[in-house]
Amino acid sequence: MIASAKSKPKAPPPPRRPGARGWRGRGGGASLYIQAPDEWRSTTNQACGLWPFAAGTGSPMSGVPLGRNLVSGATLCGDPISWFQDAKLINNPSCFVLGLPAYGKSTLVRRMTLGLSGYGAVPLILGDLKPDYVDLVNALGGQVIPLGRSRGFLNVLDPGEATAAAARLTGRARDELLADARGRRHTMVCALIKILRNAAPNDREETMLDRALQVLDERHPGVPVLRDLVQVLEDGPDAVREVALDRGNEERYRNLIENLLVSLKGMQGSGRVGEIFSEQTSVPMRRDVPVVFDVSSIPDTETALQGAALMACWSAGFGAVNVAHALADAGLEPERHYWIVLDEVWRSLRAGLVDNMDGVTRLNRNVGVGQAMITHTMSDLEALPREEDRMKARGFVERAGMVLCGALPPAEFKKLRNVMTFSDAEEEMVGGWTNPPAWDAAGTAVMPPGCGNFLAKVGGRPGVPFRVVLTDAELWLNDTNKRWKTKSRIHAAEEFGAQFAAGDAGAS
Repeated sequence: MIASAKSKPKAPPPPRRPGARGWRGRGGGASLYIQAPDEWRSTTNQACGLWPFAAGTGSPMSGVPLGRNLVSGATLCGDPISWFQDAKLINNPSCFVLGLPAYGKSTLVRRMTLGLSGYGAVPLILGDLKPDYVDLVNALGGQVIPLGRSRGFLNVLDPGEATAAAARLTGRARDELLADARGRRHTMVCALIKILRNAAPNDREETMLDRALQVLDERHPGVPVLRDLVQVLEDGPDAVREVALDRGNEERYRNLIENLLVSLKGMQGSGRVGEIFSEQTSVPMRRDVPVVFDVSSIPDTETALQGAALMACWSAGFGAVNVAHALADAGLEPERHYWIVLDEVWRSLRAGLVDNMDGVTRLNRNVGVGQAMITHTMSDLEALPREEDRMKARGFVERAGMVLCGALPPAEFKKLRNVMTFSDAEEEMVGGWTNPPAWDAAGTAVMPPGCGNFLAKVGGRPGVPFRVVLTDAELWLNDTNKRWKTKSRIHAAEEFGAQFAAGDAGAS
């Protein structure tokens, strides 16, 4: 019995475990002091939001793949149309994009445009001033309409496809479509006069223009131009004289129409507004393919001409959308949703188009379009001379379904907090994206650390920070420094078009 007990093997020693303060002994690293945990007292409504004791929801996955969530690494999908129509996350299918130059605003919107085109929406770029979207629209097989001095004309009296579409309709639908086309012509002429004069036409002049356009429709069987409208006013038909209240006095009538004739004739020469509205439309706009109005040839110094061109593009674009909806309601064409991009908003505001943009931003949900508005900072909206206009411009951000903030200077958040909620952590993060890149003596291109980073804000919800990720096929289309490259822009667009058709431009 004693021998048997001695032959029994010993049990292995228990595994060594660190103590409450770490490993003891030399080199063990035991802590001599343990910090007491932070304690808070709070209600159940407040305590549930403390980090890291509660986990937030995942990134939305409805819509165009935009990039990676900077916190969780998950893919973020989203666009105004998908978040409005499918996910029901926003009440207005629009977004407002803010960010300093060269940090990726246009790249983000181009990604949305490309994705929405794949989902069936028809992109309309109503005034490309750089241009940033011509290559993309070319690659998608769309229509590029150049406008500018000696480049292309856009007849503001042209009803576009409204006349042909009205011939396919009957009854009230036909009358409403023709009335909309006539109203757009009158509004457009008045807007051009306002831009040219820096003052709107008076009530008498607006009434005379409306009656002159009615007479012009009766006299002119085809599509009239501005000089035909001028001729009607100079002829002085009874219908125009009646609303002019000339009291049968020829000299009085000539005095009443003199300023109006000066403004209209100023649109037919090489003045501030130029001659691009004086001839028949060079390239009629289609409504079934992506369209971009290329106005990049208009110099930045000609703000009046830029504003007039943008206004004309908006009128033509929304007129085409109205035609498409009228035919769809009648069952003559399939229902289409449009994605409208208004880039460089600050230029439109400086040109005096605040009221026009105010109307556009209020009706996108009703007219079945998604919309993106892009500018640099809130200071662009605050730079307007009248407080009334500044309040309208701030409303663009307030009404946007989603606000996408790129790199912004810290001073901007005081203005942004007047229209939406930002936490201190969000402000610090977005402000940090403005840091410049590191010095690099080797000559290698170094991007700023915040380039491509955005914070998606919806109402009072916490923002979702993400970084836009591009596929190889998209890289050339999103290079805004093509003037410094040797590769042909046309060749690049054709190359991307071939890859997109082959299905190689998938989501990241």
